Amino acid sequence: MLNLIIFGPPGSGKGTQAEKLEKKFNLVHISTGDIFRSEIAEGSELGIRASAFMAKGELVPDEVTIGMLRKKMMAHKEAEGFIFDGFPRTDPQAEALESLLGMLDQQIDALLMLDVPEDEIVKRIVLRSAESGRADDRDETIIRNRFQVYQTQTEPIYAYYDAKGKAHKVPGMGSIDDIFQKLCDVISSIHV
Repeated sequence: MLNLIIFGPPGSGKGTQAEKLEKKFNLVHISTGDIFRSEIAEGSELGIRASAFMAKGELVPDEVTIGMLRKKMMAHKEAEGFIFDGFPRTDPQAEALESLLGMLDQQIDALLMLDVPEDEIVKRIVLRSAESGRADDRDETIIRNRFQVYQTQTEPIYAYYDAKGKAHKVPGMGSIDDIFQKLCDVISSIHV
């Protein structure tokens, strides 16, 4: 089994790289945003619970999110591992994920942080806005605020995994293929 967390600020290329890693290593890409949308569309009990919180503008409680992750993992028992995208974002979420994986006799092997400077993030998201059509992707002030929120609220999770010797910063500049090769090199160094 190989279990990874792909990590980095909005616009760092996490989704793109997660798809490539998923194919190369036969992993299941678990994006919490995709899971929320799927469970809500399905009308599952977890989806209904998540929808109630989201409708009030509140964060979905960790136990609901973990329940969804567990369901997704159990549906893919054939996988050679998982790549988590968008989760965990806080120390309590990391502890909950570790607990879930422990119950399944698994663990996180590495957190791979795509390290991209703020100005590059702004440039990428503004370029992406032509495809996404999202107004907030065109507003540099909003983009910079999202980057600051990432730095203050989410980036500290790097320290959680660094203390366990599992955090790896990977330069997120260059071509998609160059970055992918750097990620593969890190994975090769930890996964035999």
